[in-house]
Amino acid sequence: MAEPRVPLFEHRLGRRVEFHETDAAGLAHFSSFFHYMEEAEHALWREAGLSIAPPDSAFGWPRLEAAFAYHRALRFEDEFEIHIRITAIEEQKIRYVCVLRRDGKKIATGTLTIICVSKRPGEAMKAIPIPPQIAARFRAAPASHD
Repeated sequence: MAEPRVPLFEHRLGRRVEFHETDAAGLAHFSSFFHYMEEAEHALWREAGLSIAPPDSAFGWPRLEAAFAYHRALRFEDEFEIHIRITAIEEQKIRYVCVLRRDGKKIATGTLTIICVSKRPGEAMKAIPIPPQIAARFRAAPASHD
């Protein structure tokens, strides 16, 4: 396995709409877009040589905010691209923007904010600084006019 190119700020992932992701009208269900965004996020982490949820980890990444604006429909078997970018890294949070495109046309734009928390057994989760070994693998993307 090649050494990951770090620090990373974006990842592109090709995808196809599966039947189980559609509604009765044959359109990708609105909730599927959140799965697509999370799938691209996890692929970004893997490209950086990390897992967002390693076994027995002392910390986790709950979602603070997630939103999508829908511009065009996706249908069963449509092929599309998911482009996720880190827009900000703070002491405890990472913010992403995610754009889905089909044939170069914007389908949807999403945002996601995650926070690093401790998850020790028997203790309540609390926000903690992003561990240095993770923070070193990522950076915020340059300004974009996407």
